[in-house]
Amino acid sequence: MATGDGVRVDVLERGAGEQVSERRLYIQLHVFGGCLDPKPLVSALEAGRFEAVLYRDLADPRGVGVLAMSEDPKFFVTDLREALNGEPFAALSRDPELTMFGRTYASGFEADLDEWLLRRPRRTALNPAWPWAVWYPLRRTGPFARLSVKEQGEIIREHSVLGRAYGDADLAHDVRLACHGLDRDDNDFVIGLVGRDLHPLSHLVQTMRRTVQTAQYIERLGPVFIGHALYQSPARPAG
Repeated sequence: MATGDGVRVDVLERGAGEQVSERRLYIQLHVFGGCLDPKPLVSALEAGRFEAVLYRDLADPRGVGVLAMSEDPKFFVTDLREALNGEPFAALSRDPELTMFGRTYASGFEADLDEWLLRRPRRTALNPAWPWAVWYPLRRTGPFARLSVKEQGEIIREHSVLGRAYGDADLAHDVRLACHGLDRDDNDFVIGLVGRDLHPLSHLVQTMRRTVQTAQYIERLGPVFIGHALYQSPARPAG
């Protein structure tokens, strides 16, 4: 779509082979404290038929995290909002510092665009074989945005190769979300790392510290939420 000034605005997701899509998956994490018994929370999520995960919070013996997802952003200010304002969630205290929200996005090289945007994130977050999760936001420095597309690609590729190696070994699997303009602290991305064991997730974060992107072009990272899944809903077909 071109504006009156001749500036072309394109908000579609684009993959390889001229694939385009208007669809994307939105994912939000809410963290609560003061939970002595999480079983009623599971019942509430099941009753709402939400695509969601309930985590036990590693950092808080009374803490839990709710990860919810939908293709419709209105879901988060209607159905999810109503559920989290009702019992049993209403009796808990919220930790807004750990609220995260983002959307799946394409980089233009995806062989199967719907798989990347819609199906893979659901399978990753909702896989009962991968109960451990580390979620955190990050913001790149301004100079990264001023690099050429080629330079950015080379830096990002280093991260991608590492992530793929851990995934191929079934050690860590990632969910990558963009949160530009959607985050109260002006972060750029939300990253989720999930797997069957906690140590490989920590090891991947440690290994990433040595990459050019993390060492030179990350302004801030965190706060970090570490959880172990108590409940994971079935993943719905993306259609």
